[in-house]
Amino acid sequence: MIFTEDDQSVKRLNQFLGFSLEENQYALRLSVVDRTVRVVEVTPLPKGPEIVCGIVNVHGVILPVVNIRKRFGLPERAIHLSDQLIIAHTPSRPVALIVDAVSGVVERREQEQIAAEKIVPGLEYIEGVVKFKDGMILIHDLNKFLSWEEERALNEAMKKI
Repeated sequence: MIFTEDDQSVKRLNQFLGFSLEENQYALRLSVVDRTVRVVEVTPLPKGPEIVCGIVNVHGVILPVVNIRKRFGLPERAIHLSDQLIIAHTPSRPVALIVDAVSGVVERREQEQIAAEKIVPGLEYIEGVVKFKDGMILIHDLNKFLSWEEERALNEAMKKI
């Protein structure tokens, strides 16, 4: 049997990488994730934007480490050996995000996702929400994570490495 895109029986699945910060569950679209690795020592980045806590060397590539806790207004804490780095890419560069734990790949039908604008208009960094029996996952929009000013400051700081 051949299905067309108009066929109602074809269910589009969105894939996300789930992760946690504190007790909160988040996800990134799997298409922006390159890999996950164990946390490594973060070297401070002089003159980097406040949202960047430093840089790391992952397999010979120097990546800025974005402080996702700060962006979401979560309490700061020291890096733990159990933390993980999500290596992902924004439209302009690869970045590393420190998270408490990676829960794995989550697949959900497109219609199961609720757009952020339908919940609270103006949520800058959240693309939407997916509900589960035991809670929900906030889908993080990495394309909007860094402001224009932060991106510019990061470019300048990275040039000096």
